[in-house]
Amino acid sequence: MKNFFIKSAIILSLTFTLAGCTVIFQKGRRSDTERIQQLSQQVDELSQAQKTLEDRLAQEIQDKQVKLERLEKGLVITVVGDLLFDSGKAAVRPEAYSVLDKVSKVLNENVPDFNVGIEGHTDNVPIMRSSWKSNWELSSARALSVLHYLVNNESVDPARLSAVGYGEYRPVESNDSKSGRQQNRRVEIVIVPKVTKVKEGTSSVRDSEENLK
Repeated sequence: MKNFFIKSAIILSLTFTLAGCTVIFQKGRRSDTERIQQLSQQVDELSQAQKTLEDRLAQEIQDKQVKLERLEKGLVITVVGDLLFDSGKAAVRPEAYSVLDKVSKVLNENVPDFNVGIEGHTDNVPIMRSSWKSNWELSSARALSVLHYLVNNESVDPARLSAVGYGEYRPVESNDSKSGRQQNRRVEIVIVPKVTKVKEGTSSVRDSEENLK
């Protein structure tokens, strides 16, 4: 029985590492068997959510308007800002409704118990001809616009959602080119795993809410 637990723990640790999460077991509130079952279910839910999103957003992914990645912070759905918003604006464009509708259905149907973080990002072009004080305000307002759309139009539970704006300070490409700036203008919808990585050499299993405090 002991060997079974060890083998299962190794398998699940490898599975979560490949999925973007590192899982280390710790003595505590649940038995090893229950914990293994819980973590296995989370892997299945995230994998199914990704597959469903890939199917439903196939055209948008092909057109490079949407990107899906499983990173350490969770399953990340990146939507280019030029699809979502007009230049210097924070109101969601009607052309983006179908993308957000598809995402929200997966949030409600495939991962109803996972928290969701919405992150706004901009390029480094200074705010010049709008009422925004800086790119921080613009990126925050855009993240909140997506949050409100998911709540008001698709009934995603608001208790699951959070929004943050990073402005120009977390680019994914160089701002020296037009294509780079376009990729940096984006909103990332992050399906947050319930198990997260902790410092090297320590062991912990945490709920995402505890880790984000």
